[in-house]
Amino acid sequence: MPTAPSDCLFCKIVAGEIPATVVHETKTTLAFRDVAPQAPTHVLVVPRSHYENAAELVEAEPETFLELTRAAAAVAELDGLEGYRLVFNTGAAAHQTVFHAHLHVLGGRPMTWPPG
Repeated sequence: MPTAPSDCLFCKIVAGEIPATVVHETKTTLAFRDVAPQAPTHVLVVPRSHYENAAELVEAEPETFLELTRAAAAVAELDGLEGYRLVFNTGAAAHQTVFHAHLHVLGGRPMTWPPG
């Protein structure tokens, strides 16, 4: 596992150094409400380990990558969502702004297609 940068926002949330509204957690994941929600349900599911993006995480820890989607399903059930969208933004060109792999869980309103 690569060393996390000392200024990683999500590493600080995982460590409890920055408060977050945690809605679900497992041994390998933490799920918390987004501070700038784009839907009634907008939760970020992050691995407790630090990898810059989803592509790095799936190569290094495929089981943790899978656990992110399991945690997302638990969040959707907790919020009573009939349907939901899962989004990984990988790289700045895809609008990734925090370079710690994370999965967005979006729901609670109709979603349009194509996204973005």
